[in-house]
Amino acid sequence: MSEKQMKAEQTSMDLSAVEARSEVTEVNVFRPDDISAEQKDLIRRHQLWLSTIRKEYPLPSHPYRIGVYIRYFNQTKYKDYLEYHKKQFEDTIALCPLWTLVDFYVDNGSVAPNMENAPEWCRLLDDCFSGKVDLIITQKVSNVTRKPQDISLISRLLAAQEKPVGIYFISEDIFTLASYYQQDLHETVFLPEGWQLLPDEKEHLQLPGGNHVE
Repeated sequence: MSEKQMKAEQTSMDLSAVEARSEVTEVNVFRPDDISAEQKDLIRRHQLWLSTIRKEYPLPSHPYRIGVYIRYFNQTKYKDYLEYHKKQFEDTIALCPLWTLVDFYVDNGSVAPNMENAPEWCRLLDDCFSGKVDLIITQKVSNVTRKPQDISLISRLLAAQEKPVGIYFISEDIFTLASYYQQDLHETVFLPEGWQLLPDEKEHLQLPGGNHVE
């Protein structure tokens, strides 16, 4: 086929069968971890809502025992980048005399796995539930997980402690113990359908025949 014939055939192609670029919904195979348009819109609307309220964050005047969580994947030419990154956190925390740095918790990898497969994250949670840490600081949500429901669940569990434990995500400027998140932290939508609170142990139980037990 001559070059002239090829051009003529291309010109006569039926372009109606070609999907418009704006309508393509498949993922970018070169960037598989990109968030969806729906998630971007959710973040945009959340940020718009946050702009209408007074932001809350961990106050320097409140004593915190801090666990710093780092997901480490060195993309720089500096071999000691992790130590430099730790030094930044140490210097910032040192600005607040009432804050105590408990430890660094460092998991390797560019992408967060399931939370239960991240050993240092699990160690950090153990320290939170045992009362050693009452504030987690990490750079961004994706350091911990890429599943919003995971962050929602773990934030609620930590906030339900006798002494609530908060998480502060620096990049997103999200503090899970902020007052405007309290209603969300007490939602029960993640519980199984039909789930009910167990009766208090001190309450009297009604038995058949009108008898009571304590």
